Amino acid sequence: MALPPDYLEYPLRRYGMDQDRYAWRPAGAREPLAWADGRRVAAMIVVPIEFHMLNPTGKPFKSPGAMVTPYPDLRHFTTRDYGLRVGAFRLLDALKARGLKATFPVNAVLLDRVRPLVDAILADGHEIAAYGWDTDHIHWSGMEVADERAVVARVRAAFDAAGLKPRTWMSPARQQSFATLDLIAEAGFDICLDWEQDTVPVAIRTDSGAMTAVPLSNELDDRTLLSDRRQDERVWAAQIGEAVACLKDEGERCGGQVLGFTLTPYVAGQPFRMWAVREILAGLADDASVWAGTAAEIVDAAA
Repeated sequence: MALPPDYLEYPLRRYGMDQDRYAWRPAGAREPLAWADGRRVAAMIVVPIEFHMLNPTGKPFKSPGAMVTPYPDLRHFTTRDYGLRVGAFRLLDALKARGLKATFPVNAVLLDRVRPLVDAILADGHEIAAYGWDTDHIHWSGMEVADERAVVARVRAAFDAAGLKPRTWMSPARQQSFATLDLIAEAGFDICLDWEQDTVPVAIRTDSGAMTAVPLSNELDDRTLLSDRRQDERVWAAQIGEAVACLKDEGERCGGQVLGFTLTPYVAGQPFRMWAVREILAGLADDASVWAGTAAEIVDAAA
């Protein structure tokens, strides 16, 4: 079937990026950031707390980590559950041992279901972010704006009912529609973790006020590297270390930068991987050029 004549026409085709949310600029043209105490790298550790249902619709696509085999895929389902009941607490212990703070995006549907985990995250002083409703409610351009607004409002209401007022938003599968940023800003969120367009926080334009995108690297995502690409844990730990070293070396020219990466409870929280997690966290905690902050702390420090 032939494509319609207007298929390749896009109203935002322009100099730089084909979008109008932030101005295009090369790294050398931005004002260098200065982190406190002369530190060069802000490490943003993101621990996603996500609900993978046994029977996802898979529309418009299956979220990363969704069920794999024909229904009922109890093997993968129980592995995800392991992450929420065991792996996440193991990661909390490792973070506490090194005195590091992280951002925990939580699917709204889990706020009541795993309240002991939510309370443990709060007790250790970490940031809780909104992670949409669940992994099967993906934001995309096929949604009506009114329907997407209703989902965002439902998420905000769930966090309000749980006594939580997150500033930070991460979309399920880190997928957006053209309206998502406007709608989450309208709902009171001013930080978003969906994009990775830079190594510093970037001001984003929305119809409902200011928004800051803090970059979160998919290239260092533990699920992508360890599960999908089947990398060795030593390679993964070395990659994070090399990323830190590179950003430190660029500090003289580029100023302070951000390194965001994920620790997924059912992936990084496995017992045979915890040595690598501890090695990564020790490297961050022992490096005088690095500080580990939550997304909100990083945005405030960059202001």
